[in-house]
Amino acid sequence: MEYGLLGKKLGHSFSKEIHNLIGDYDYLMIEKEENEIKEFFENENFKAINVTIPYKETVIPFLDEISENAKMIGSVNTIVRKDGKLYGYNTDFVGFSDLLKRADIDVENKKVLILGTGGTSKTAFAVCKSQNAKEVYKVSRVENDYAISYTRAVEEHSDADVIINTTPCGMYPDNENIAIDIDLFKSLEGVVDVIYNPLVTPFLKKAKDRKLKYTNGLYMLVRQAVRASELFFDKIYDEKITDEVYKKVLLDKENIVLTGMPGSGKTTIGKLLSERMGRAFVDTDEEIVKKYKTQITDIFEKYGEEKFRQIETETIKEVSKRNGIIISTGGGAVLKKENIDYLKQNSKIFFLDRDIEYLVPTADRPTANSREKIMKLYDERIGIYLSTADEIIKLENDALKAAEEIERRRS
Repeated sequence: MEYGLLGKKLGHSFSKEIHNLIGDYDYLMIEKEENEIKEFFENENFKAINVTIPYKETVIPFLDEISENAKMIGSVNTIVRKDGKLYGYNTDFVGFSDLLKRADIDVENKKVLILGTGGTSKTAFAVCKSQNAKEVYKVSRVENDYAISYTRAVEEHSDADVIINTTPCGMYPDNENIAIDIDLFKSLEGVVDVIYNPLVTPFLKKAKDRKLKYTNGLYMLVRQAVRASELFFDKIYDEKITDEVYKKVLLDKENIVLTGMPGSGKTTIGKLLSERMGRAFVDTDEEIVKKYKTQITDIFEKYGEEKFRQIETETIKEVSKRNGIIISTGGGAVLKKENIDYLKQNSKIFFLDRDIEYLVPTADRPTANSREKIMKLYDERIGIYLSTADEIIKLENDALKAAEEIERRRS
């Protein structure tokens, strides 16, 4: 093993893909428990590694030297072996600085709350101080000399201008968790979540709904990885590489969700996209049929529509946690707000808008098995389809053309 990422649980990480895009070198994921760290440093003759939670401070005693900014911050996320010695660096500093800049979140003369007290929290604190934030408070579940409690944060600092989440709260696979309710902070201007999987956590969703400036941590991850790779090989890359890799990773990880009326062509177009893009295709109705080993019509007849919608939501919740897939939804999936919230965590939604005269009733669609039902559903749902979509694809009778248009709109 020459290069890789050291951490405890790395199932959420995009680091391998990012480093594979940066350069031609093998990059491995190294999962270790706390009691295995000492043995790792004693026996593993790596050339260079990155370090993630919870070991950014744990690794310091095993290093021969650390950089000045790593000393200042008190955490290390990059280790390079030179002439038999281990040197520690913190590339998160430049990553977080550039993340704020890209999101146009200004902390100068602002009150900032940083959720969490780990290595990334220390980096965010150092960056905010370097950018002349007026007040910076770390927030922890247990109040101590270095951090205030969440209760105190709400009671005494509800006038905060910027909130930064550095905790794993809301990270895959526990996507629905949220560190703090930002609606309790009425003066907020910007919100940062260093989590990047999912792309939009519930924490960021609230910021988006309030039309605040917000960003996830994907750009930081890419920027710090580029700087780490420069340290790995003692070279400087073209400054364009960060933006190029970021865009590629974002498009690769973002799902494509197809919504629309029953019979609008979601499955046909979804399968075309799957073939053209080399992505997995998931039809939520088919997932329900496979899981419950019964047809949708039978679920409606036996349990009713309300039970089916509950099952549909559970299915969408699980499917939405995946990355880089094509998802075809049932015609009524848009009716529940929580379905849309789940889908938008990792996806861009395309509404397939087929003219009503081309929507054909079929027996396997309980809510659209007659022309009258289709007309009624269309009138009830068209506004929801339009308001929940990120893109609207006006369909003719050419599925290939529609698939090509979806690909074009993503580039």
